[in-house]
Amino acid sequence: MATGHTDPHRRERILAAALDLIAEEGVAGVSHRKIAARARVPLGSMTYHFTGIDDLLLQAFTGYADHVVTLFEDHLAGATTVDEAREAVTDLIHTLSENPRRDLILTQELYTLAARHEPYRALCVRWMRRSRTLLEHHFPAPTARQLDALIEGLTLHRALDDPPSDRALTREAVARITAAP
Repeated sequence: MATGHTDPHRRERILAAALDLIAEEGVAGVSHRKIAARARVPLGSMTYHFTGIDDLLLQAFTGYADHVVTLFEDHLAGATTVDEAREAVTDLIHTLSENPRRDLILTQELYTLAARHEPYRALCVRWMRRSRTLLEHHFPAPTARQLDALIEGLTLHRALDDPPSDRALTREAVARITAAP
């Protein structure tokens, strides 16, 4: 197996393997040994790159949160009017809810950790702050806060409903929250 110096992507493979295992087995089913095997790295790489399992999990979830914020950025970037921003949020909700079930599971696993452990709570707070800041480019801060909650809720409901709600319902919900008082 290659050493860390000749394997520049080892750390990223470990983080990706950790997220894949969390999606398959939950946080409780994750171990250094399982992650190393999934990433195809020596077990010693785990302690070389991370101070422990909590550090590894927190870094993996930080990368996941960054990924979701990038989706927010990508969807909202082209919006120049409020109507375009509303449609971008509608698209975002549908994109998030139609993503692989893996993303839904990772989000819920992160929220569960955040409910129990302060570092994960702080990560979620940073994630929400970043999402809201992007929404605030198009909507007042109180509206952005409500809209962020709507995005989370509708994403979860659409992912779990059978059949999921249609685009018209999503568009109407976004319009109601973003309507001027």
